[in-house]
Amino acid sequence: MRLREYSEDIPKPMVQVGYRPILWNLMKYYAHYGHTDFILALGYKGDYIKQYFVDYNEYVSNDFVLARGGKENLHLLNSDLDNWTITFVDTGMTSNIGQRLLKVREHLQGEEVFMANYSDGLSDLPLNHMVDRFHEVGKIASLMAYQSTQSFHVVKLQDDNAVESISPLSKSGLWINTGFFIFRQEIFDYIKPGEELVQEPFQRLIEDNQLYAYPYDGFFTAMDTFKDKKLLDDLYTSGKTYWEVWKNNNGG
Repeated sequence: MRLREYSEDIPKPMVQVGYRPILWNLMKYYAHYGHTDFILALGYKGDYIKQYFVDYNEYVSNDFVLARGGKENLHLLNSDLDNWTITFVDTGMTSNIGQRLLKVREHLQGEEVFMANYSDGLSDLPLNHMVDRFHEVGKIASLMAYQSTQSFHVVKLQDDNAVESISPLSKSGLWINTGFFIFRQEIFDYIKPGEELVQEPFQRLIEDNQLYAYPYDGFFTAMDTFKDKKLLDDLYTSGKTYWEVWKNNNGG
C-alpha cells in the first residue's frame, strides 16, 4: 500500500531501479558472489515475474554490437544471466514468508545451506564474509542486522508516561532485520504450517541459541515507500549505486 503508485499493477520486487527491477538487482548481487541457482517463491502477480524473465532482453543492460540493422545480428559484449538457473514456484497469493519457504523445500533437496531474501531491499553487504562467518558459528540461521538511518526518533517513557528521553533512531542502538538470510536445512524443523518466519520459528531458534545476527554498517535500504523509491532513483541518477557490487568490485 505504501508503494501503491508503483506496485498496484506489478509485484513490489518488480518496481524498477534504473533499467531493471529491484529483484533483478538482487539476483545480480547474488550472482556476483557465485550464487546463480535461484528459486522465486511467487505470489501476487507472479505471472508478471514469469513473463519478465521469459521475455528478458539482455541488450537493455549490456553493451552490444548491432550489424546490418537486424536483431538476429545483435552480438552481446557481455551477459547478465547466461549462467543463471531460475525455478519459478507458485507459493500462493496470501502465503506468508514462512509458508513460502515450506512450499519450496522440495526444490532445496541436497542443499545443506541456502540463502533467502525478502526481495525488497538493496545492500553492498560483502556476502562472502557473511557466509564465512555463518560457517564459523555453526548456527542454523543467520540474518543481516542493520542500524536504521531513518529520521525517526525513539521515545523512552517512565511509568507515568512522562518522557524520560528522546533520541534519533540511528543513535538508539536498535538493530533491524533486513531480510538477508542464510539457513541450514534444519530451519524447516522450526517452521510449522501457517507460521510466519520471524514469529514462532525465530523464537524457537532463539531459545535453542541457533539464530545469529551479522551486524553490518555499510549501505542498506529497503524500498517500502515512495520516499525510498525516490532515494534509490536519486542514487542511481548520481551514479552512487552502492549495491551494484558487480560494477564496484566489492568482494567477488
